[in-house]
Order: sequence, then C-alpha cells, then structure tokens
Amino acid sequence: MINHLITQKNWQTQLSEAITSIDELLVLLGLESLREQVYTPEHFKMRVPRAFVTKMRVGDADDPLLKQVLPDNQEQIAVTGYVADPLAENEQNPIKGMLHKYESRVLLTITGACAIHCRYCFRQHFDYNANMPTSAVQEDIIAYINEHPDISEVILSGGDPLSISNRRLFAWLDTLESIEQLTTIRLHTRLPLVIPERLDNELLERLAQSRCHIVMVIHCNHANEIDEHTSTYLKRARAANIMLLNQTVLLAGINDDVDTQVDLSLRLFAAGVLPYYLHMLDKVKGAAHFDADERSNIELYWLMLAKLPGYLMPKLVRELPNRPFKVPVDIYKIN
Repeated sequence: MINHLITQKNWQTQLSEAITSIDELLVLLGLESLREQVYTPEHFKMRVPRAFVTKMRVGDADDPLLKQVLPDNQEQIAVTGYVADPLAENEQNPIKGMLHKYESRVLLTITGACAIHCRYCFRQHFDYNANMPTSAVQEDIIAYINEHPDISEVILSGGDPLSISNRRLFAWLDTLESIEQLTTIRLHTRLPLVIPERLDNELLERLAQSRCHIVMVIHCNHANEIDEHTSTYLKRARAANIMLLNQTVLLAGINDDVDTQVDLSLRLFAAGVLPYYLHMLDKVKGAAHFDADERSNIELYWLMLAKLPGYLMPKLVRELPNRPFKVPVDIYKIN
C-alpha cells in the first residue's frame, strides 16, 4: 500500500520528497539500533527516494540496498590510496562542464544533482559549482566538438541527467542533435531504478524521435532494485527504441557473490536491459570499506562465466586516471 501511494505521485514530487533524515530512514525500516554505527555527513549528505526505500527489507541491517545509501562510520576512516579525485577528472576538463577522456566521445556534467546519494560515488567530491555548463558555455562546447571531428558521441552525466526537467533536457538534446558529426547521445542515470516514473511518456517520446542513437546506461547493483513496477518502465523505454545497458559496481558485502551477480544479469535481461560493465570500485575517499580485492573479483567472474551465457556477461573493468579507455581486468592472472 505504501509503495502504491508513493508511485501515484509524479517524479518531480517524489524527487522533492526524498528522505534526507537518517533517523527517519532508520525508523521506517525498524533499525533504530543502527544509529551508533552511522553518522551524519556535512558533505554529500544522505539522500534516498521513498520508492527505493520500499524495496528494502524492514528490520534487515544487511539489506543490500540500504548499505548503498546509509552513511557508515567507516567513511570517516582515512585509507591510503583512496582520494577525492580517483580518476583525475580535474585534469581532463578542457571546458567548464565537459570532460574529454576518450577519443571519440565527451562527457557533459549538466547537473550536480542526483536523486540518490550512493556512498561509493566516485564524484562525491567533484566541484560541480565550478563545472556547470551555462548557456554561454554551450557555444564553447559546440565549437570544441566541431574542432574535434573524431568526437561522435556525447555522454550526458552529472550528477544524474534525468534529475533535470524535460524542458532543460530537451534543450540539450536539441543543441547536440544540431551538431552534424554526432551520431550517438548517451545518458548515464540511476533515476529509472530509484524513481521509475521519471521515464514518463513525454521523455520517451522525445528520445524516440531523436535523429541520434539514444543509449541509456542505468546503474543497477542488485536484482532487488528491479521490482515488477520498475521493470514495466524499463520495458517501455526499450519499446521506445532506446538501447538499455547496465553498469554495476562490485561492492563488498553487497553484490560480490556469484548468486547475486547471476540474479542481477537475469533480472536485467527480463526487463530489457543488457549487462555492460562490471566495475572494480573507484578508489574514492570514504569508500574503502566497499572495496573487494582483485583476486576475489576475478574468482567471482570465472564463476559467473560458468553460469551465464556470454550475452549476459558484463565486461570486468577498472577505470584508471589518465587512461584513454576503461582497462579490462586480466582474468587470467589466477589461472
């Protein structure tokens, strides 16, 4: 009943009513006893939509969705090698709001807002205020792309590009579609999982009409994030001729076992989404407790290979600073 009442609200209302109080979240889940294990961060505060909370198990301190969003005291422990800018993105920032790390594509941080604050986020320390592409900067972005004929794809990111209004998003689409050399527009987003109603008819119709190939990369880490309601919206997007891919981050104690990964790939496929990347954790400051060692991740990958068909196997990769591609993990290291 609670879930039904929430999903009757439009996505903007759900976004504005996201839970930001740790005490409220713990009370809703009957986990007040966890209060001493968590803290209230001054930066990158907790934020989680109520629809996502309804997918969590009441009374379960080890719920895999809860552990992704609940600030843990371990975040405050300084660990060598875990830094604020683990991918050196500040060095790949030729124009305000644009990152150019890969030859054929650029990434635009069109917003700093997210519907949900994942505690392992590699951009949790990113200076969005200094990297928001204003309307004046758009001309510089267009000129930059035109000056680099190898660029054929633009990735809309942030933050989460679907957290902005349709009006603002469509203005970006209009601008990018006017650049003749661009063939593909990609959106990296968590919103379809945490507020499925964001995939409204107006958005899907506009994306379906684009002259560019539209690719939507969702970020799902656990099969429990895709219930029947969420699956319905993802299937609508697929029916609108949007290519749906998924990227997952390997998170210790959350999804670093074979059954969880197999269930995730199967649930994604049933919803019209293909597994794309399985990421080793980016070594961002405050997220060391989510990291699993490389050997364990490789062993997990071999177990997945034995259970899944090739088309449901994501690529095991890590992203390293100043590399012009995502680096495939050598799975033969242990065999």
